[in-house]
Amino acid sequence: MAVKVRIPSPLQKLTKNQSEVSANGKNIKELFSDLEKQYPGLRDRIYDESGSLRRFINVYINEEDIRFLKGEESEVKDGDDVSIIPAIAGGVS
Repeated sequence: MAVKVRIPSPLQKLTKNQSEVSANGKNIKELFSDLEKQYPGLRDRIYDESGSLRRFINVYINEEDIRFLKGEESEVKDGDDVSIIPAIAGGVS
């Protein structure tokens, strides 16, 4: 099952400068595993040393935050759009 994954600018050097790639899997965990096979090094940027998604990485399936679904076990299906969004902090107070 092919799922479109939107890659943020800081990670595009790992995906050969592609902003969108396709991956396969039945859930986010499998999808990210497939992405790592295709684009080695991507996992290290998305997961921390303990194997958890990094706190500053937000993942959406069709614009729904996986934190409000089933996390990495959130199911994906053919035609879904998954977005990897790094959190942005800072600014002027």
